[in-house]
Amino acid sequence: MKQGHHYYVYILECSDKSYYTGVTNNLERRLWEHETGFNAKCYTFKRRPVSLKYSIHATDIKQAILWEKQIKGWSRKKKEALFKEDWEEIKKLAKNYTEHPPSASSSNSG
Repeated sequence: MKQGHHYYVYILECSDKSYYTGVTNNLERRLWEHETGFNAKCYTFKRRPVSLKYSIHATDIKQAILWEKQIKGWSRKKKEALFKEDWEEIKKLAKNYTEHPPSASSSNSG
């Protein structure tokens, strides 16, 4: 039986309160790299310490990368709703979301 691959999309909160979103095939190793400053060119290097706010497992790298890119485009409030798994708030914060569809305008013709 062929084993599936493991990928993780994750969000870190940095010491300056900014969020960093990434994808990796080894979450434990990647967190260690962020926490220890393994790469001086990484966004998190000067923003340590960092804390893991969210992670999700995927078996398809393409899906993981798509999810990472989608999250990177989200507002801070939408990411914070994700941390709480508040799906209703996420929907409300979607750019094209309207609670009540606009009513059809009526016109008097004739």
